[in-house]
Amino acid sequence: MELNISHRTRYQHAEGVPYGLLELRKQPLDCATQAVEDWSIRVDGGKAELDFRDHNGNQVVLVSYEMDSSVLEVVSEGRVVTGDNHGVYGAHDGIAPLWYYRRVTALTRPGAQIRQFVKSLSLDAGDDLDRLHALSEAIRERVSYDKGRTDTATDAETAFGNGHGVCQDHTHVMLAAARLLGFPARYVGGYLLMDGQVSQEAGHAWTEVYVPDLGWVGFDVSNGISPDEHYVRVATGLDYREAAPVTGLRFGSGEETMAVTVQVQQ
Repeated sequence: MELNISHRTRYQHAEGVPYGLLELRKQPLDCATQAVEDWSIRVDGGKAELDFRDHNGNQVVLVSYEMDSSVLEVVSEGRVVTGDNHGVYGAHDGIAPLWYYRRVTALTRPGAQIRQFVKSLSLDAGDDLDRLHALSEAIRERVSYDKGRTDTATDAETAFGNGHGVCQDHTHVMLAAARLLGFPARYVGGYLLMDGQVSQEAGHAWTEVYVPDLGWVGFDVSNGISPDEHYVRVATGLDYREAAPVTGLRFGSGEETMAVTVQVQQ
């Protein structure tokens, strides 16, 4: 499937920014499930300083603000051809070892509720794939999809306890639970082609768990499936903070607003 994608992020500042530096993770890469036919990143109000691969294998572009700029806009867009590999990304690559993806972070730390939840599930029967699909479905039943009730700082235990969240929260809960079961697991950020909806408020997120003899396998808790040709992967990490499309810092005390628009279409 050929997908056209446009992702626009616009920062508006009440005062000019004397200095700011951003890391962009907005570049999809070729892999077993996709081929990038064309891709570009345009920056208005700043300039690209350098690009590099981080420890998760993500392509990162370092962008600086123009002196005293009050607006910075990043537009990343292009065309990606995708295929259905039944959720299997495959063998581990990159410089970070597999044990790194068993690490607990502030956003994925399991508290008493998640620990008790995992213990209560009957996950002893079946192979690893069966167990992980059962875990994903159990999380989906427990944490309903509900916009506007969480944000990027909401951790897995809080979202689980409240019983609602979005794809980012589902992913963090799945990460916490899979790691409790001893699996390496990582956050995946990217895009999803949705039926009858081109414009979206943000990108999408899902979980990949490392399964022996298969490699990395994806689980989209929010939609109850493994990623197929409707998905484009962009960045991975231990949690959202390592795979976020934009991170960084700036000097200045003025108010800041951010607007994001995403379009995905066949």
